[in-house]
Amino acid sequence: MTINQVNKMNNFITKYEKILEILKQFETKSNFLNQIRCPRLSDIELIAVDLTAESLSIDSEYQLFRILPDLLSSRIERSVYNRRRRKLFSVKERIRKAMSDKLTGTENYFIVDSMPLEICKLSRSSRTTICKENYLTKPSKGYCASQKLHFYGYKLHAVCSAQGVFSDFELTQAAVHDIHYLKNIKNNFSSCVLLGDKGYLSAEYQLDLFTSNNIVLEVPMRVNQHDYEKQPYLFRKARKRIETLFSQLCDQFLIRRNYAKSFDGYKNRILSKITALTVIQMINRLLNRNINNIKTLVV
Repeated sequence: MTINQVNKMNNFITKYEKILEILKQFETKSNFLNQIRCPRLSDIELIAVDLTAESLSIDSEYQLFRILPDLLSSRIERSVYNRRRRKLFSVKERIRKAMSDKLTGTENYFIVDSMPLEICKLSRSSRTTICKENYLTKPSKGYCASQKLHFYGYKLHAVCSAQGVFSDFELTQAAVHDIHYLKNIKNNFSSCVLLGDKGYLSAEYQLDLFTSNNIVLEVPMRVNQHDYEKQPYLFRKARKRIETLFSQLCDQFLIRRNYAKSFDGYKNRILSKITALTVIQMINRLLNRNINNIKTLVV
C-alpha cells in the first residue's frame, strides 16, 4: 500500500467519524430498514460512509471500496451497500431537512433557481437506456436559456436561503418549465421573500403565492415591459448565492457526472451530494467557521 493510499484512508476515517457524530445528533436510531439480522454496519453508519465519500469527491463505488478502510469494508459488501443506500433515501432526506431547518432558523429571504443535469449527449438520446425504466421519470430534451444549451436529461430545481443552505429541491424532466416548480413548493414556505430570475416572471404566480402563503416573489422585469424598473442591486447580488452553490455541486461534488443506470439510483446520488454539502455546512457552523467554506477540512 502506497503512502498516498494510507493518507486517503486516514483522511476518510477522520471525516467519517465527524460526519457520523453530526448525523447522530439528528437521528437517535441506528437502523431504519426491516432486516432479519442486525447488520454489522448500521444504517446510520452506511449513510455516514456515503456522505463522506461524496465530500471527498468519490462518486464511484469501485473507487470508494478501493480506499475504504478495513474497519468499514469488512462489515459490508459492495452490492449490499448499493441496495441499502437506495432504500435509505427517505431517511437521508429527513436528516438533510432537519439540518437545513436548523441552519436557516428564522430566515425569510430565499432564492429559487434551476440547473441542467445532462444524462448523455443529444446525439445519443434515442439510443441510451439510462433512467428509461419508467415513462413518468425518464429523461427528456430541454433548453437552458442562461447557458444557451440544448440538453438531454433532468433539471435540478432548488431553493436556498440567503446564507446559502438548500431548503428544498426537486428533480424534474428537462422539458418542465422552471415556473411549474413554484406550484410544488408554495406550501413549504410562508411569509417570506422568494428571489428568482426572469424564468419565474409571471403575474399569475406572483398573485397566487402572495394570496395563498404570503410569499413575495421578487423577479427582475423585462426591458420591454410596461413601467420597467431595474431590480435593486441588493436582490441581484443575493441571487448569485444559489449560483455559487450550484458551482460547488459541480466542482467538488461532481453532480454532473453520472454512473447510475436507474432513476432511483440517480436521484439517490443527487440527494447524497446535496446532503453531504449540508452536513459540511453544519460542521462549519458548530466550529464557528464560515458555513460556505466547503473545501475546508472538517477536522
